[in-house]
Amino acid sequence: MAAKIPVIIPVIALRLAGEAPGEAARLRDAARRLGCFRVSGHGVPRELQAGMRAAVRALFDLPGDAKRRNADVIHGSGYMAPSAANPLYEAFGLYDAASPADVDAFCSCLDAPPHAREAIRSYAEKAHELVVDVAAKLATSLGLDCSFGDWPCQFRINRYNYTPDTVGKTGVQVHTDSGFLTVLQEDDRVGGLEVADPDTGEFAPVDPLPGTFLVNLGDVATAWSNGELHNVRHRVRCVAGVQRVSIALFLLAPKDDVVRAPEAFVSAERPRRFRDFGYDDYRRLRQSTGEHAGEALARLAA
Repeated sequence: MAAKIPVIIPVIALRLAGEAPGEAARLRDAARRLGCFRVSGHGVPRELQAGMRAAVRALFDLPGDAKRRNADVIHGSGYMAPSAANPLYEAFGLYDAASPADVDAFCSCLDAPPHAREAIRSYAEKAHELVVDVAAKLATSLGLDCSFGDWPCQFRINRYNYTPDTVGKTGVQVHTDSGFLTVLQEDDRVGGLEVADPDTGEFAPVDPLPGTFLVNLGDVATAWSNGELHNVRHRVRCVAGVQRVSIALFLLAPKDDVVRAPEAFVSAERPRRFRDFGYDDYRRLRQSTGEHAGEALARLAA
Protein backbone atom coordinates (compact mmCIF):
# COMPACT_ATOMS: atom_id res chain seq x y z
CA MET A 1 0.00 0.00 0.00
CA ALA A 2 1.36 3.41 -0.99
CA ALA A 3 2.26 5.76 1.85
CA LYS A 4 -0.23 8.53 2.48
CA ILE A 5 0.87 11.98 1.41
CA PRO A 6 0.97 14.43 4.34
CA VAL A 7 -1.57 17.23 4.12
CA ILE A 8 -0.09 20.70 3.68
CA ILE A 9 -1.18 22.83 6.62
CA PRO A 10 -0.73 26.59 6.12
CA VAL A 11 1.71 28.26 8.51
CA ILE A 12 0.34 31.63 9.59
CA ALA A 13 2.71 34.30 10.87
CA LEU A 14 0.57 35.34 13.81
CA ARG A 15 1.98 38.85 14.20
CA LEU A 16 1.44 39.59 10.52
CA ALA A 17 -2.11 38.21 10.64
CA GLY A 18 -3.05 41.30 12.62
CA GLU A 19 -1.21 43.74 10.36
CA ALA A 20 -0.98 42.40 6.79
CA PRO A 21 -4.22 41.91 4.83
CA GLY A 22 -2.68 39.06 2.85
CA GLU A 23 -1.77 37.07 5.95
CA ALA A 24 -5.20 37.71 7.49
CA ALA A 25 -6.76 36.39 4.29
CA ARG A 26 -4.64 33.22 4.49
CA LEU A 27 -5.80 32.73 8.08
CA ARG A 28 -9.45 33.20 7.12
CA ASP A 29 -9.19 30.89 4.12
CA ALA A 30 -7.53 28.09 6.11
CA ALA A 31 -10.19 28.36 8.82
CA ARG A 32 -12.98 28.22 6.28
CA ARG A 33 -11.68 25.36 4.14
CA LEU A 34 -9.45 23.13 6.27
CA GLY A 35 -10.46 24.09 9.78
CA CYS A 36 -6.81 23.90 10.82
CA PHE A 37 -3.57 25.82 10.41
CA ARG A 38 -0.24 26.35 12.15
CA VAL A 39 0.96 29.52 13.83
CA SER A 40 4.51 30.80 14.06
CA GLY A 41 5.72 33.97 15.76
CA HIS A 42 3.46 33.11 18.68
CA GLY A 43 5.61 34.28 21.58
CA VAL A 44 5.91 30.95 23.43
CA PRO A 45 9.67 30.29 23.82
CA ARG A 46 11.08 26.98 22.61
CA GLU A 47 12.61 26.44 26.05
CA LEU A 48 9.20 26.73 27.68
CA GLN A 49 7.65 24.33 25.19
CA ALA A 50 10.38 21.77 25.98
CA GLY A 51 10.03 22.37 29.72
CA MET A 52 6.29 21.73 29.54
CA ARG A 53 6.82 18.48 27.62
CA ALA A 54 9.30 17.33 30.28
CA ALA A 55 6.82 18.23 33.06
CA VAL A 56 4.07 16.31 31.28
CA ARG A 57 6.20 13.19 30.94
CA ALA A 58 7.01 13.35 34.66
CA LEU A 59 3.30 13.53 35.55
CA PHE A 60 2.47 10.51 33.40
CA ASP A 61 5.17 8.50 35.18
CA LEU A 62 3.26 8.87 38.47
CA PRO A 63 1.56 5.76 39.93
CA GLY A 64 -2.00 5.13 38.82
CA ASP A 65 -3.56 6.04 42.17
CA ALA A 66 -1.75 9.40 42.14
CA LYS A 67 -2.88 10.17 38.58
CA ARG A 68 -6.50 9.46 39.51
CA ARG A 69 -6.39 12.35 42.01
CA ASN A 70 -6.83 14.58 38.94
CA ALA A 71 -10.63 14.38 39.19
CA ASP A 72 -13.33 15.88 36.96
CA VAL A 73 -14.39 19.45 37.64
CA ILE A 74 -16.85 19.23 34.77
CA HIS A 75 -17.48 15.93 33.01
CA GLY A 76 -14.42 14.78 31.11
CA SER A 77 -12.10 17.38 32.59
CA GLY A 78 -9.99 15.11 34.80
CA TYR A 79 -7.71 12.11 34.39
CA MET A 80 -8.73 9.69 31.67
CA ALA A 81 -7.27 6.20 31.89
CA PRO A 82 -6.88 3.89 28.89
CA SER A 83 -10.28 2.49 27.86
CA ALA A 84 -11.75 -0.12 25.57
CA ALA A 85 -12.45 2.56 22.95
CA ASN A 86 -8.96 4.13 23.22
CA PRO A 87 -6.71 1.53 24.89
CA LEU A 88 -3.42 3.26 24.06
CA TYR A 89 -4.46 6.72 25.25
CA GLU A 90 -4.46 8.40 28.65
CA ALA A 91 -4.81 12.04 29.58
CA PHE A 92 -4.87 14.62 32.34
CA GLY A 93 -7.37 17.47 32.32
CA LEU A 94 -7.35 20.94 33.81
CA TYR A 95 -10.40 23.22 33.91
CA ASP A 96 -10.10 26.27 33.88
CA ALA A 97 -6.55 26.68 32.52
CA ALA A 98 -7.04 30.47 32.41
CA SER A 99 -7.26 30.56 36.23
CA PRO A 100 -3.91 30.61 38.10
CA ALA A 101 -5.71 29.19 41.15
CA ASP A 102 -6.98 26.21 39.13
CA VAL A 103 -3.52 25.64 37.68
CA ASP A 104 -2.05 25.62 41.19
CA ALA A 105 -4.78 23.22 42.38
CA PHE A 106 -4.00 20.88 39.48
CA CYS A 107 -0.30 20.84 40.37
CA SER A 108 -1.02 20.39 44.08
CA CYS A 109 -3.37 17.44 43.65
CA LEU A 110 -0.64 15.62 41.72
CA ASP A 111 2.18 16.71 44.06
CA ALA A 112 4.05 18.05 41.05
CA PRO A 113 7.70 18.87 41.90
CA PRO A 114 8.70 22.56 41.95
CA HIS A 115 10.34 22.60 38.50
CA ALA A 116 7.26 20.98 36.94
CA ARG A 117 4.92 23.41 38.73
CA GLU A 118 6.84 26.40 37.40
CA ALA A 119 6.84 25.03 33.86
CA ILE A 120 3.09 24.31 33.97
CA ARG A 121 2.26 27.73 35.45
CA SER A 122 4.38 29.61 32.91
CA TYR A 123 3.14 27.53 30.00
CA ALA A 124 -0.53 27.92 31.01
CA GLU A 125 -0.13 31.70 31.10
CA LYS A 126 1.58 31.89 27.71
CA ALA A 127 -0.75 29.34 26.09
CA HIS A 128 -3.81 31.24 27.30
CA GLU A 129 -2.45 34.47 25.84
CA LEU A 130 -1.86 32.61 22.58
CA VAL A 131 -5.29 30.99 22.28
CA VAL A 132 -7.02 34.32 22.95
CA ASP A 133 -4.79 36.06 20.39
CA VAL A 134 -5.49 33.44 17.72
CA ALA A 135 -9.25 33.67 18.30
CA ALA A 136 -9.21 37.48 18.18
CA LYS A 137 -7.19 37.57 14.95
CA LEU A 138 -9.48 34.96 13.39
CA ALA A 139 -12.54 37.04 14.31
CA THR A 140 -10.87 40.16 12.90
CA SER A 141 -10.16 38.35 9.64
CA LEU A 142 -13.91 37.72 9.42
CA GLY A 143 -14.72 41.39 10.01
CA LEU A 144 -15.60 41.19 13.72
CA ASP A 145 -14.02 42.86 16.73
CA CYS A 146 -14.40 40.30 19.52
CA SER A 147 -12.79 39.68 22.89
CA PHE A 148 -12.22 36.11 24.06
CA GLY A 149 -10.27 36.77 27.25
CA ASP A 150 -13.05 35.64 29.58
CA TRP A 151 -13.97 32.46 27.68
CA PRO A 152 -13.13 29.38 29.79
CA CYS A 153 -10.28 27.12 28.69
CA GLN A 154 -9.42 23.49 29.29
CA PHE A 155 -6.06 21.74 29.16
CA ARG A 156 -6.02 18.18 27.86
CA ILE A 157 -2.55 16.69 28.31
CA ASN A 158 -2.19 13.45 26.37
CA ARG A 159 0.07 10.42 26.32
CA TYR A 160 -0.10 7.60 23.78
CA ASN A 161 1.42 4.42 25.16
CA TYR A 162 2.76 3.04 21.90
CA THR A 163 4.98 -0.02 21.49
CA PRO A 164 6.38 -1.70 18.36
CA ASP A 165 3.38 -4.07 18.48
CA THR A 166 0.87 -1.21 18.23
CA VAL A 167 2.13 0.40 15.01
CA GLY A 168 -0.85 1.01 12.73
CA LYS A 169 -3.40 0.94 15.55
CA THR A 170 -5.64 3.80 16.64
CA GLY A 171 -4.45 6.19 19.31
CA VAL A 172 -7.66 8.24 19.42
CA GLN A 173 -10.75 7.64 17.31
CA VAL A 174 -12.12 10.07 14.71
CA HIS A 175 -13.59 13.17 16.34
CA THR A 176 -14.05 16.90 16.13
CA ASP A 177 -13.26 19.11 19.10
CA SER A 178 -16.40 20.30 20.85
CA GLY A 179 -15.19 23.83 21.64
CA PHE A 180 -14.26 26.90 19.60
CA LEU A 181 -10.61 26.25 18.85
CA THR A 182 -7.68 24.22 20.09
CA VAL A 183 -4.02 25.20 20.27
CA LEU A 184 -1.94 22.03 20.15
CA GLN A 185 1.71 21.46 20.94
CA GLU A 186 2.61 18.21 19.20
CA ASP A 187 5.33 15.73 20.05
CA ASP A 188 8.21 16.88 17.85
CA ARG A 189 9.77 13.39 17.91
CA VAL A 190 6.93 11.44 16.29
CA GLY A 191 3.78 12.17 14.28
CA GLY A 192 0.52 10.30 14.12
CA LEU A 193 -2.07 13.04 13.86
CA GLU A 194 -4.29 12.80 10.77
CA VAL A 195 -6.91 15.25 9.51
CA ALA A 196 -9.76 14.69 7.07
CA ASP A 197 -9.63 16.33 3.67
CA PRO A 198 -12.76 18.53 3.53
CA ASP A 199 -13.37 17.62 -0.11
CA THR A 200 -12.83 13.85 -0.12
CA GLY A 201 -13.19 12.92 3.56
CA GLU A 202 -9.98 10.90 3.34
CA PHE A 203 -7.48 11.18 6.19
CA ALA A 204 -3.94 12.38 5.62
CA PRO A 205 -1.05 12.63 8.09
CA VAL A 206 0.06 15.93 9.60
CA ASP A 207 3.81 15.95 10.10
CA PRO A 208 5.11 17.83 13.18
CA LEU A 209 6.78 21.18 12.59
CA PRO A 210 8.89 21.94 15.70
CA GLY A 211 8.37 25.35 17.26
CA THR A 212 4.92 25.94 15.76
CA PHE A 213 1.50 25.26 17.22
CA LEU A 214 -1.31 23.53 15.35
CA VAL A 215 -4.75 25.14 15.61
CA ASN A 216 -7.90 23.06 15.12
CA LEU A 217 -11.38 24.57 14.89
CA GLY A 218 -14.21 22.78 16.68
CA ASP A 219 -17.99 22.50 16.68
CA VAL A 220 -18.59 25.76 18.56
CA ALA A 221 -16.63 27.61 15.85
CA THR A 222 -18.95 26.21 13.18
CA ALA A 223 -22.09 27.13 15.14
CA TRP A 224 -20.78 30.55 16.25
CA SER A 225 -19.87 31.46 12.64
CA ASN A 226 -23.21 30.22 11.28
CA GLY A 227 -21.37 27.52 9.35
CA GLU A 228 -18.65 29.72 7.91
CA LEU A 229 -15.80 28.06 9.84
CA HIS A 230 -14.97 24.38 9.32
CA ASN A 231 -14.80 21.97 12.28
CA VAL A 232 -11.98 19.64 11.29
CA ARG A 233 -12.33 15.89 11.78
CA HIS A 234 -9.12 14.30 13.03
CA ARG A 235 -7.69 11.19 14.65
CA VAL A 236 -4.39 9.85 15.98
CA ARG A 237 -2.72 6.66 14.79
CA CYS A 238 0.43 4.90 15.97
CA VAL A 239 3.23 5.38 13.46
CA ALA A 240 6.18 4.35 15.66
CA GLY A 241 6.69 2.23 18.75
CA VAL A 242 7.57 5.12 21.06
CA GLN A 243 5.50 7.00 23.60
CA ARG A 244 3.94 10.17 22.22
CA VAL A 245 2.77 13.22 24.19
CA SER A 246 0.75 16.23 23.11
CA ILE A 247 -0.55 19.27 24.98
CA ALA A 248 -3.87 20.81 23.94
CA LEU A 249 -5.47 24.00 25.19
CA PHE A 250 -9.15 24.31 24.27
CA LEU A 251 -10.91 27.67 24.07
CA LEU A 252 -14.39 26.40 24.81
CA ALA A 253 -17.34 28.78 24.51
CA PRO A 254 -18.63 32.14 25.77
CA LYS A 255 -18.48 32.73 29.51
CA ASP A 256 -22.29 32.82 29.75
CA ASP A 257 -22.35 29.32 28.16
CA VAL A 258 -24.62 30.44 25.31
CA VAL A 259 -23.44 29.73 21.76
CA ARG A 260 -25.14 32.02 19.24
CA ALA A 261 -23.94 33.31 15.88
CA PRO A 262 -23.46 37.11 15.88
CA GLU A 263 -25.89 39.01 13.66
CA ALA A 264 -23.01 39.83 11.30
CA PHE A 265 -23.02 36.20 10.16
CA VAL A 266 -26.80 36.07 9.55
CA SER A 267 -28.72 37.48 6.58
CA ALA A 268 -31.65 36.73 4.31
CA GLU A 269 -29.26 34.93 1.98
CA ARG A 270 -27.62 33.10 4.90
CA PRO A 271 -30.32 32.36 7.50
CA ARG A 272 -29.45 31.18 10.99
CA ARG A 273 -28.38 27.51 10.78
CA PHE A 274 -28.29 26.56 14.47
CA ARG A 275 -30.47 27.20 17.48
CA ASP A 276 -28.90 28.88 20.49
CA PHE A 277 -27.45 26.26 22.83
CA GLY A 278 -25.47 25.92 26.01
CA TYR A 279 -21.99 24.51 25.66
CA ASP A 280 -22.32 22.23 28.69
CA ASP A 281 -25.59 20.87 27.26
CA TYR A 282 -23.84 20.25 23.95
CA ARG A 283 -21.02 18.32 25.63
CA ARG A 284 -23.62 16.11 27.31
CA LEU A 285 -25.41 15.63 23.98
CA ARG A 286 -22.20 14.40 22.36
CA GLN A 287 -21.61 12.02 25.26
CA SER A 288 -25.15 10.62 25.32
CA THR A 289 -25.39 10.08 21.55
CA GLY A 290 -21.81 8.94 20.97
CA GLU A 291 -21.65 11.45 18.12
CA HIS A 292 -18.16 12.85 18.54
CA ALA A 293 -17.29 13.79 14.94
CA GLY A 294 -19.53 16.81 14.43
CA GLU A 295 -22.76 14.87 13.80
CA ALA A 296 -24.39 16.19 16.97
CA LEU A 297 -24.54 19.69 15.51
CA ALA A 298 -27.21 18.51 13.06
CA ARG A 299 -29.50 17.92 16.05
CA LEU A 300 -29.31 21.66 16.79
CA ALA A 301 -30.36 22.81 13.32
CA ALA A 302 -32.53 25.95 13.38
